[in-house]
Amino acid sequence: MNGTPTVIVVGSGPTGLLLAGDLATAGVPVTLVERRPHRISNLSRAFVLHARTLEQLDARGLADGLEAAGQRLDKLRLFGNLTIDLDTLPSRFNHLLVLPQYEVEKALERRAVEAGVDFRYETEVTGLSQDENGVTVQVKGPDEIMETMRAEYLVGADGMRSTVRDAIGLPFPGRSVIRSVVLADVRLARQPETLLTVNTVGDAFAFLAPFGDGYHRVIAWNRAHDVPDSDPLDLDEIKEVTRLALGHDYGMHGARWMSRFHSDERQAPAYRVGRVFLAGDAAHVHTPAGGQGMNTGLQDAANLSWKLAQVAGGHAGAELLDTYQSERHPVGKAVLRSSGGIVRLAMAKRPWELALRAALTTVLDHVGPARRRMLGQLTGIGYRYAAPRGSHPLTGTRVPDMPLADGGRLYESLRGGHFVLIAPEGYDDRGAHKGRLTVEGWASGRRTTVLVRPDGYVGWAADGAIRREVEEALAEHVG
Repeated sequence: MNGTPTVIVVGSGPTGLLLAGDLATAGVPVTLVERRPHRISNLSRAFVLHARTLEQLDARGLADGLEAAGQRLDKLRLFGNLTIDLDTLPSRFNHLLVLPQYEVEKALERRAVEAGVDFRYETEVTGLSQDENGVTVQVKGPDEIMETMRAEYLVGADGMRSTVRDAIGLPFPGRSVIRSVVLADVRLARQPETLLTVNTVGDAFAFLAPFGDGYHRVIAWNRAHDVPDSDPLDLDEIKEVTRLALGHDYGMHGARWMSRFHSDERQAPAYRVGRVFLAGDAAHVHTPAGGQGMNTGLQDAANLSWKLAQVAGGHAGAELLDTYQSERHPVGKAVLRSSGGIVRLAMAKRPWELALRAALTTVLDHVGPARRRMLGQLTGIGYRYAAPRGSHPLTGTRVPDMPLADGGRLYESLRGGHFVLIAPEGYDDRGAHKGRLTVEGWASGRRTTVLVRPDGYVGWAADGAIRREVEEALAEHVG
């Protein structure tokens, strides 16, 4: 696929890698630009894969391998004394998967390479402009060589300090909500009792998660010790905060990395400006509470990639790309609210805050619908996209994995970026959508005809549909 790309993706984190891999798999020429050298670091920001993200990775043939490399967490603990069983999740992945982000990046990079993505490492975007026909990008490559690149579309997946976002003039409103958080990768003389260890006592918060290579990541914060990110940091400070929050420092030693950072809540007002899109941290950042950052970015990519492929392939009009904003911006806003709410309740100190947390804990512990809604938002399986007026009730909903008439599974049929039509009595597509549509039958006696989009959401559904209705739906959605 070397040559003139149809899409340029900026940033080779998980969001950019999944997006580029999807596009290349769909036959779209794509170039991925990354300012860093070709090296996946053993440092990791994220540690948790939620159910909806695992479903998306399953649709790409990656979930089982990642499951084998990670560690499952079947219970979720919030606010110290609220434990929620995850085995009730209506998903094949009814658990959290604890796995460092770099392992996810390795799997996504292998897939992108195999699909033919053109990687440009040590290449930095220095400017861009766009017109009605495409995007022109100025980049600085290895040895300071300047180059101009051209593509029909560009996606900025280049993180919180996005060069792409700045270049298209989008603000990034919000604020810092937690300052002087300390991070370290350490060895422990004593292993924690649980896979993920998290607790808050007074002004102190601490979180421990394993890398799987003998090191643990510790994230800690002492509200009473608010210093600039540039202040020196040593292991004694990290151990002290951890002891305050967890009651033990687990014999931390051998730190291979330590740092301070601050946590922001920010969201771009638009995820699309003309032919340029934002995804992942370039579009939204929030506190690490709930482990939703990487997961939300990967789901951004899954939503955008098939739409770009449809438009680039001439199978849909450019107006389809507007639905990326209408579908994903509300989800990003909801994640900001939920992650911010978790961290504020976890660090509650005033009497009214403590009373609110106690009341919420009671509700989540005893009221099933409230608990299911909270888990649906946290794991991503509870979100649905708005449907046109008069649509079937299933339209816009996430489709869980399910057995099909031929003995396979739905998410296996989604591989390759296909639409999947599930028809109660079968349907002969007559080759009209060859390579882009897979026709399946229900394993049960269900009578609803459902068209599943490549991202696993219902694009169209009907009860008792006749052939003409199915053909019209395919023409509208598959093209």
